[in-house]
Amino acid sequence: MAYRTTAEGTTVTLAHGSLHYRVAGPEDSDLPPVVFVHAFLVDGSVWGPVAELLAERGIRSYAPDWPLGAHRIPVGPEADQSPRGVARQILAFLEALDLQDVTLVGNDTGGALCQYLVDTDPSRIGRLVLTNCDAFDTFPPFPFSVIFRLLRGTSRMWFNLQPMRSRVIRHSPLGLGLLADRLDPAQTRAWMDPALGDKAIREDAVRFLRAADPKDLLDVSTRLDRFGGPVTIVWGMADRAFRPELGRRLRRAFKDAELVEVPGARTFVQLDAPEALAEQIASTADGSDGPREGQGDAA
Repeated sequence: MAYRTTAEGTTVTLAHGSLHYRVAGPEDSDLPPVVFVHAFLVDGSVWGPVAELLAERGIRSYAPDWPLGAHRIPVGPEADQSPRGVARQILAFLEALDLQDVTLVGNDTGGALCQYLVDTDPSRIGRLVLTNCDAFDTFPPFPFSVIFRLLRGTSRMWFNLQPMRSRVIRHSPLGLGLLADRLDPAQTRAWMDPALGDKAIREDAVRFLRAADPKDLLDVSTRLDRFGGPVTIVWGMADRAFRPELGRRLRRAFKDAELVEVPGARTFVQLDAPEALAEQIASTADGSDGPREGQGDAA
C-alpha cells in the first residue's frame, strides 16, 4: 500500500488499483469518521459543501473518487467492477486507512453500493446515512434505466456522452438537471471529462453498468434488516427519479431507521440542501436526538 499526496487530495494504492480521495476535517477528531459514496458519472467533489460543514463541526470525512466513470485513474483490468465488487473496493479503502465505526453516506448509485457493502461486511460501519438512491429493483430508476442502456459499450458511451460537453444539455432535464438545482458548470464538466477522454475509464464504467442487476439489489434488500447500526434516510422530496415512496419503503427495510424529508431538494441533496444533510450526518454520528425537521412516516 502506498500513498501520494497532492494539492487536490491523496492517492492510495489498493489491490484493485489506485484510488484518489479528498479529506476534510481535523486529523485528531474524536468523532466517528465519515466516508462518502457518490453516484455513477460523478466524483467525490460532489460532497464538498457537506464535507466543509462537517469539518466545521470537527468531523473528519473522506470523499474518494470511486471507479464509476468520473474517476481519473483506471482500475486494474482484473478488478471486480460489479456492484458487489465495488463495495469490496470500498471495504478495502476502509481497511487501508484503518477506519473504524464509520458513518457511511451514500447517494444515488452510491446508496446501492452502501447496501451491498453492509450486506457483504458491515464490521467497520457504525451507522448509515442514505440520501435519494437506488433500492430494491429500482436500479436505476427511469429515465436513467434507458440512458444507462445507451452507455453499455465503450464506443457507445463516448458517442452518447458527446452532448454533455454542452452546459445547456448537461444541466437540462435530459442530463444532470434532473438531479439537482444547484449545479456548477465547471464541476459537472469535470465529471464528464474522464469518460469522454479516456477509453480505459469508459471500460471501467461499462463493466459496472453491464454487471448492475436490479434482481441482485432486490435480493440484498431482503437482508437489510440484519444491519445493527442506526440508519438515517435523508430524502429530497422534489426528486422526479427517486420518488418519495421509494425512500419510505427503504426506511421500512431496516431494523432501526429514521426518514427525514427535505422539501425542495432533488436527488443530489448534498448540493441542493447541504446544511440539512450535514445536520443529519452529524446528529447520526454523535447519537444525538436533535430535531428532525420534515420527518416522514414511521409506519
